[in-house]
Amino acid sequence: MKYLEKVNCPADLKGLKFGQMNALAAEMRDFLVQSVARTGGHLASNLGVVELSIALHYCLNSPVDKLIWDVGHQCYPHKILTGRREQFDTLRQFGGMSGFIKSAESPHDTFDVGHSSTSLSVAHGMAVSRDLLGQSHKVAAVIGDGAMGSGLALEALNNIGRSSSDILVVLNDNQMSISENVGALAGYLNEMRTKPAYISVKRDVKNILKNIPIVGKYTESFLNQAKTKLKYLLLPGVWFEELGFRYYGPVDGHNLRHLVEILTSLQRVRGPVFLHVLTQKGKGYAPAERESLKFHGISPFCAKTGEVAEAPESTSYTDIFAEKIVEIGRKNGKVAAITAAMPTGTGLANFKAHFPRRFFDVGIAESHAVTFAAGMAKSGLRPVVAIYSTFLQRAYDQIIHDVCIQSLPVVFILDRAGLVAADGETHQGVFDLSYLLHMPNMTVMSPRSGAELAQMLDFALELGTPVAIRYAKEEISKIYLDAHKPLELGKWEILEQGQKIAILALGSMVDKAANVYKKLRYFGHDPTLINARFAKPLNPEITADLADYEYIFTMEENVLAGGFGQAVAAALSQSPKIHHFALPDEFLPQGTRAEIFAHLGLDADGMTEKILEILAHG
Repeated sequence: MKYLEKVNCPADLKGLKFGQMNALAAEMRDFLVQSVARTGGHLASNLGVVELSIALHYCLNSPVDKLIWDVGHQCYPHKILTGRREQFDTLRQFGGMSGFIKSAESPHDTFDVGHSSTSLSVAHGMAVSRDLLGQSHKVAAVIGDGAMGSGLALEALNNIGRSSSDILVVLNDNQMSISENVGALAGYLNEMRTKPAYISVKRDVKNILKNIPIVGKYTESFLNQAKTKLKYLLLPGVWFEELGFRYYGPVDGHNLRHLVEILTSLQRVRGPVFLHVLTQKGKGYAPAERESLKFHGISPFCAKTGEVAEAPESTSYTDIFAEKIVEIGRKNGKVAAITAAMPTGTGLANFKAHFPRRFFDVGIAESHAVTFAAGMAKSGLRPVVAIYSTFLQRAYDQIIHDVCIQSLPVVFILDRAGLVAADGETHQGVFDLSYLLHMPNMTVMSPRSGAELAQMLDFALELGTPVAIRYAKEEISKIYLDAHKPLELGKWEILEQGQKIAILALGSMVDKAANVYKKLRYFGHDPTLINARFAKPLNPEITADLADYEYIFTMEENVLAGGFGQAVAAALSQSPKIHHFALPDEFLPQGTRAEIFAHLGLDADGMTEKILEILAHG
């Protein structure tokens, strides 16, 4: 590593020549491949922005100048260039370096990000603050083309374009978000990318019109109209120009010399500027170039071959959902599936293959996904909306306003509910019970097994009112057809009948509760073990019986505030006998599920120890 070890901050780039920076880019790619192969992480998107990251840090003066990265899937080169190369062995591990932008890690990380499409709004806020405070630093935001279709990004573009603030927006256009981009804006950008004539047509049209002799007012008027029409028909970036930006591009995002030259010249342009950069996801590493989706977020792999080690045979709730929703789709032609840029991650890719006319990927637009589903439900379809728990937070108002008020039959599938390990604070799905339980007309369920999930899907589609089914990202038993009693609305399942002590567990916590039950039996206690299944509505008969117990323990993979345990406590009029095991009211760090549960004392040993302590003190 001839140059990589010499670059520990952006200032170290300033003395490099273009040939040396190109060599540095190659070293950075090799470092990224070797490092992510050991730890896992986001690879393809980061390989695509190596030259862009070098050029931006070469031309800007970070951290005085503010560089805002969207999402964070493309921040690894930035972290290398800002002094964190030696921390990559701890990437996305408990107590280690985050896989996203975190201001607590470095002054070069200007704003914490994890969810898509926030960069433009943040950049606008920072630019306005700079202007009002009489400061002079530069503000630049890098956003991917997949994120551009988000409502938040479009709202920001609308406001930035009509401002006079100096802001540089860099569009990293690689035709991908996580999955392939969708929508009219993606098509517009693709049109610009795939027609080379666009790049020179602006200059040519101007020169032609300028050199035609003008005879009379009619000819002058005609040429002005022709120029306007030609602009709309031929010129790249006209949409951005009409919004109020000075548009430049498309430019090759892997040509360092060209990037540095254009970024240097754009620093003299006043007002909002839009630079359209074309990059290749997975650039420089053949396996990632061929399979950019696989290498978007990948487990540890062999750097030479790109192959991921075979995992032990297992399945997940996502796998069960993927299988069951296709079965349902065959039986019911009114069932439609919706996701927000995550067809593979949510398990809907197979449904898409079988029923393409009933599958809808709306892109990174969760709010639209929910109201779109409400329109379907109002008109006779039965929409199933599959979105990660953390991302459904963006559609809170739409769930209440557009679905629950009218009690429309929309089924929400909340994948990654609970702890999601390495992605850290921004992706932990630990708030969904708290934001769903207080919604009138909403039924909330959580399965303890694959078979129970299959039951819940059938039940939800028969119910005819809003339903949310939440489940964790974890491996579960291959046993799919394990026996369960038929579901009844709000009815809990008593797994073990005991006395004095009641343990109420929801979803992913049922297995842990079963282990606690065994340990308590070993210590001479006889608890009742309940699989709650329904977080809302609560089982009225069992909650009434709970008043006779001396101790009640609730277990859930959600924050305590507003969650299942507090709902049970409210039903029991805040009984002093009830004790809760739930996630704390704080943002949780990255780490494996086992590490975080142990850290919080929510593994079987920790909960058993706490219960024994309570029992010992009466």
